[in-house]
This record gives sequence, C-alpha cells and structure tokens, in this order.
Amino acid sequence: MKINKGLLFFLVTLCISCKSQTKKINGISFVASRDSINTKHITPVLKAQSNYVALMPYSYIRDIATPKIEFNTHREWFGETENGLLQYAKEFQKAGVKIMVKPHLWLRRGGFTGNLKPTTEENWQLLEKSYKKYILTYAKVASDLDAAILCIGTELEQFVKERPLYWQNLIKEIRAIYKGKLTYAANWDEYKRVTFWNQLDFIGIDAYFPLSDKKSPTIKDYEIGWQTHKKEIKRIQQKFKKPILFTEFGYRSINFNGKEPWQAHRKQGEINLQAQSDALQAIHNQFWQEDWFAGGFIWKWFHRHDKVGGENNNRFTPQNKPAEKLLQQLYSQ
Repeated sequence: MKINKGLLFFLVTLCISCKSQTKKINGISFVASRDSINTKHITPVLKAQSNYVALMPYSYIRDIATPKIEFNTHREWFGETENGLLQYAKEFQKAGVKIMVKPHLWLRRGGFTGNLKPTTEENWQLLEKSYKKYILTYAKVASDLDAAILCIGTELEQFVKERPLYWQNLIKEIRAIYKGKLTYAANWDEYKRVTFWNQLDFIGIDAYFPLSDKKSPTIKDYEIGWQTHKKEIKRIQQKFKKPILFTEFGYRSINFNGKEPWQAHRKQGEINLQAQSDALQAIHNQFWQEDWFAGGFIWKWFHRHDKVGGENNNRFTPQNKPAEKLLQQLYSQ
C-alpha cells in the first residue's frame, strides 16, 4: 500500500499537537497545615480536575543579620516538615495526582525573600551552606517519592543574581541525587535575569504580572494586559528552548485585582468574585493552548475545603467561589 507522506506528516503533527494539549500541568498549590490529610481532603482537588499538586516544605531565617536557614523543627506545622511532605505526597499519589516539591523560605522578621542579600562574605557562606543542606534534603525526599518535579528555590532574586557559580554547582549536586524534572520559581519581574535556565527543565515563573488598572476588568481587558508580558515570556522561552511553567498563578477575588496581583494584604480589597473568575479565564485563554507552555499551579488551596473561601472571602483561594467551578471547567479541557 502506497503511503501519502504529506498526509502522514499531517497526522503525526496533529497527534503531537493533541498530545501536548492533553498533558498540561493543571496544578494546585496545596497549603501545608498542622494536620495530616486523607481522602476527604483530596477529593475536592480531584473534583477540580487537578493532575498535579505543589507541596511546600518551609524553612525560615530567624534574623537576616545571621542568615542561617532552619527547617524540620518543632516550630513548623506538620505539613511544612519532611514527614508532612511525605505523608501528603503519598496520599496524593494513591489518588493518581503527581507531585511538585516546592520548598519555600520564610523570613521571620518580615521582608521579601527576593531581597535577601548578606552584607559580608561570612554571612554569604552561612546562607549558602544552610541552603544547600535544606535543598539537598528535599532533593533526596523528592527522589524517594519519585516526585515528577522539584523546584530548587522560590523568589530568591538577589541570592541568584549575586552568587551565580554557587547555583550552577548546586544544580549539579541536585542532579546527582534527583533524576526528575527541575525548575526554579522566579518572581514575575525576575525571570528574565535568571542565568541558569539552560540547566533546568522548565522556566518557572510566579506569574503575578500587572494586567489592568481598572476596578473590574473584563476578560478582554486582562487579555490585552497580557500581550506585552506574553511576548517577553515567549522571547525567553525561545532563547533557552525550555517550556514555561507558571509555578504560581492566581488572583484575589477583589476590585483592582489586575493592578498589583501579588499584593496579599488580608484586610484590603473590596470583594469582587467576577474579577477573579475573569482573570483566570484570561490567563487560560492566553497560555493553555500554547505548545511551549507546560501549565501551572494555582495559588492557593487549603486542605479543609468546607471551612475556607466562599463569597465573603477576598483572598487568593478559588475554593467555594465561582472561580472554583470555572477552574473545574478549564482544567477538564
């Protein structure tokens, strides 16, 4: 039988395209708590059509004047520790949900981790040594769990910028322990300056890009706001030939939520449930059909689904809001 090469090429291309669309990472950032979890806590995640969760073991620095990272202490909640990560991950894996291990650093006396920048070489060494111990611990855990993705850091701009050789060598050490996919969660205004994307598998972005100054933007308004950012994201993607992963994305259910989407002041923001839904629809419209886009993890989801969110909640969570029903539809596609 004679094969039409043109038709064969078309069918193979179509198959690859379809495959790329069905394998998006439809992720949820699952917040650590004091408690262990079970199927009751996982069922709402499955209902949301999520195929991945980001689990976030925490570390902290007591005082940036002596930036030693501490982790797995009695000061942390169960879900923030190694044992908590193991318990959460195994429960999700039983349900067929894949895992991204995404360690987070917290500065106890306040401040943004992206600004963490020791002023002496002694303190740089203290930070580097303790961070290596922290991340290699979770590289081993990620390996033991067979986690699909390990995020090697979250929003550490000055640390990454000032110590490039440290990060290059650290990635090599992580690779020796963990054989899965690697990413780094760069802040939305940081990702263009990260120099080690070529050593990782995904270009990770915490995608809190400013999109609109309007009180209640329409879907079209949000999509217009995405155009300049999307062009730059695609430029970086083409430069490094790595897929883009939104390691975090999300919007609060408030007025003006497209102006400074990263703002998390608890008491500020008049409730606007429609704005949250419209912003989520717009980001999905702009990215989820792109072949170079791997997917993302919505910020954020709490384990006690019946106790959080709701129509009087102005926070990031989509739970028990119109945004949750929309997320189910978007992720099911």
